[in-house]
This record gives sequence, structure tokens and C-alpha cells, in this order.
Amino acid sequence: MPGINAGTKGIGIIGHPIGHSLSPIMHNAAFKHLKLDICYLAFDVMPGDLGDAVRGLKALGFLGANVTIPYKVEVARYLDELASEASAIGAVNTIVVKPEGLLVGYNTDAAGFLRALKYDADFEARGKRAVILGAGGAARACVYALASGGAREIVILNRTPERAEKLAEDMRRHFSGAPGEEIAFRSGDLSSLPGGPFVEVVAGADLLVNATSLGMWPESDALSPLPESVPLASTTVICDLVYRPVATRFIKFGQSRGARVVSGLSVLLHQGALSFRMWTGVDAPLNVMREALVNAVVGGGSGK
Repeated sequence: MPGINAGTKGIGIIGHPIGHSLSPIMHNAAFKHLKLDICYLAFDVMPGDLGDAVRGLKALGFLGANVTIPYKVEVARYLDELASEASAIGAVNTIVVKPEGLLVGYNTDAAGFLRALKYDADFEARGKRAVILGAGGAARACVYALASGGAREIVILNRTPERAEKLAEDMRRHFSGAPGEEIAFRSGDLSSLPGGPFVEVVAGADLLVNATSLGMWPESDALSPLPESVPLASTTVICDLVYRPVATRFIKFGQSRGARVVSGLSVLLHQGALSFRMWTGVDAPLNVMREALVNAVVGGGSGK
């Protein structure tokens, strides 16, 4: 990548806070490797300024942006169009500024999530029971991805159970009448654990996903979305969407029970590769991006 100049194109990531983000490291390594005159920047956008930030992408000639916590749901109102998958999920993680100036929202979290599960744990959703912890934008992408992949039951647990039920109802509505076997969407109160009616559900899950921000650096050692007294089968696959640190307390919990684990770093890599293709029109150099992420984490970067 040549030095930044008047011809350099911009891509950003919008969130709050944003200091944990490894996306700039990953994408800038890819641009440099492919000799693309593009620079990826992180923007800490304060609540109330999201609309101005999104409109600024077009004004500044940006190619697009990623969107992360807490704006994946809210950002849709500031876009001109939503791709069908983003509309169905109800969350956007990728914005593309089209040549004619339209701001179009996409979701690569869902497909990236499934790719990471397959790549790291040889997990396929068809016929499986999954438990999702959380009910925000990231959880929406996970539920949609698993339902699209043929999961037989998806249980959404959240500390605000009304949000979990809203997500379950949205997905029931979207997938009702879809071809194939009917999918059971259930919801409940995450704070009822380690007691309550969902202990056996967690214990019997094929997949358990942390789609909350609990465990994110710098409070990584102090917080976990799940009480560690909850029983867990060694056949369960554990996935934590938090990627900084890579070995979150939740991941360590899974490892201590002999479970296969999928880190948030892998999910970040695969969703990022899909976004990269949308912005540039070329395939992402996965190995280069993976190496940049690993080096950042091993080198002391604590981690879109």
C-alpha cells in the first residue's frame, strides 16, 4: 500500500467504544499485501452522532464501513437500502457506499459465523440444538444463520427476557412456512441460571454461543455470561463472539469441560473477509489477515 495521499480511499469501523478493535490491523494488512491504496480507520462515535457519522461516509468519499457494538441495529435507519439478509436479521455490520452514492447495509456476521464454526469445529447447524446468550445485533445474526442452516431448535437467553422473546418472535415470523422441518425458537431469562428451567437445555446443547459483550477486554477475567456451575457436555461446541482476549473466561470454561471451542477471532476473520470482498471486488487474503490478527494478540494487543 503506498503512502496515504489525496487518492487514498477510506473504509472505517463505527462503534462505541472502539479501542478494542482489531479490524484496522486485519484489513490494513490485507490492503498492503494486495497493494491497494485503501486505509481502514476506527471511529469512536458517540451516541447521538451516529447519523452524522454514517452520512459522512458518502461526503468523504469512503468505500464503506463496518458497524459494531452498540449500533448494528440502530444504523439501519440512516441507510438508503438494506440487503435482504440484513433486513431479515434486523442488524447491519457492513455498509457499502455505491458508485451512485447510495448507502447500502449488509450483514456478513451470519455467514462469517457459520464459516468459523465449520472451519474450526467442523460444526454444521442442520438438526442441531443451539443456545444463544444475548439478544442484540450479534445474537440476531447467529440465530438467523443457524435457522438458515437447518437447526432444529434455537434457545435465546438474555438478562432482559423480553428482548430474547422479541428476537425469537421475529425469527418465528421470518421462518414460518419456510421449506423443510419446522424450527423451534424459544426464549428465556439468562439470570435464572444456574437454577431454573434452562439448565438441562444448556447441558444438552450441541452449540453454546456467547453473543454478549461480557468477557471483553479489559474486564475479561472478571466476567462470563454463564455461571460456571452449569453442567456442560463435552460434545458441546462453545463459541464466544468476544475476541479480545482470544481465550476469554467463557472459552476457558468450555476447554475445562473438554468441549470444542471457536474463538471470536475466527468469526471476526471470516466476516471480515466477506466485507472485504464487498468493498474491493477481490477475494480477501485470509492467511495474511489471520497472521495479522494472531500477531496483534500474541504481541500484546488486548481485541471489531
